[in-house]
Amino acid sequence: MKVALVCPYNIGSGSGVFEIIKELHRGMVDRGHDAVILTPQPRDSVTLAPEHVIFLGGGTEIRSPTHTTLQVSATVDTDAINEVLEREKFDIIHFHEPWVPVLSRQILSRSRSINIATFHGVVPETMVSRTVARVVTPYALSIIKYIHEFTAVSDAASDYIRSLTDNPVTIIPNGIDLNCYHPLTLARPEPKRKYNILFIGRLERRKGLNYLLRAYSLLEKRLKNLSLIIAGHGPDMEKLKLLSRNLGIKSVVFKGYVDDRTKLNLLQRADLFCSPALYGESFGIVLLEAMATGAVSIVGNNKGYDALMSGLGQLSVINPRDVPEFTRRMELLLVNRQLRELWKDWAVDYVQQYDYPKIIDEYEDLYQRAIRKYGRTT
Repeated sequence: MKVALVCPYNIGSGSGVFEIIKELHRGMVDRGHDAVILTPQPRDSVTLAPEHVIFLGGGTEIRSPTHTTLQVSATVDTDAINEVLEREKFDIIHFHEPWVPVLSRQILSRSRSINIATFHGVVPETMVSRTVARVVTPYALSIIKYIHEFTAVSDAASDYIRSLTDNPVTIIPNGIDLNCYHPLTLARPEPKRKYNILFIGRLERRKGLNYLLRAYSLLEKRLKNLSLIIAGHGPDMEKLKLLSRNLGIKSVVFKGYVDDRTKLNLLQRADLFCSPALYGESFGIVLLEAMATGAVSIVGNNKGYDALMSGLGQLSVINPRDVPEFTRRMELLLVNRQLRELWKDWAVDYVQQYDYPKIIDEYEDLYQRAIRKYGRTT
């Protein structure tokens, strides 16, 4: 089976979507399939494409409906697209976030392969995003006719496409590498000096960090030996630093961007992981990573997180804007040892279903079913 995976984003940005595509590519190759990634040339980059990547067109920066800055495809060479499609003759072309301009649209209109689309994101319920949706929807409708099979990473991520088509949408969740994300193993326990509270993510309004800082400032008045680590970068960095000073917070560290190894180490040493996102979350890969490493978690009650944290995980879901309750939940999940152990036992079992090999199995099965259903179209 010959498969192309289309990524509309800059592959050097470390986006969650590209991480999924990278793992899917690796898994398909490991299973004996011929797979490549089609993506725009990163802006201001002369980097040569890796052997398994084909650059088509170039990228530019845009602001998403959730106010995140993204680098997406902006220019395409239609002759180059035609040449690649004619040369490669893919059985499957798998488009991730196909509504993102403009590469996917240009490939879809020329493709004679079986086209599969995966939707990762959500459109938040705000006036601005509804306005954006009115602009995006005609574009999205123009590509639906070219798609054979629709998938989404969660029910929240499927809402938008289900509003545009009656075709079935298969839910295939995101995954994580459980060989990498696991609890820290120590020869002997370290002496406990502090309760470590951790946030990892982009520093922007929708992530709810201002509420985390307010709740943490109250928690400092209840408990001693606390430490708050905020890892990530974004447009609100200076605002959040100023807020922490104004709140009189004693122990907070803004670490900025952290690499994967540092992220893993922070998660493994965290007593409590907080991700109080207000909206714009369709799934929550970082929550799975936290669960897999043994970090008890507290999350915002957005639609994506709320659906992911089922069973005992519902104990983790709070309304971030309710700062007093946010504070009480942090205290409960820090100091109640019995509850912490119950939560960890639940999390270890729960994350097994999201191990990458199982997720890639689902996509491979979908590809094979699509070939049986539609035949080899190339």
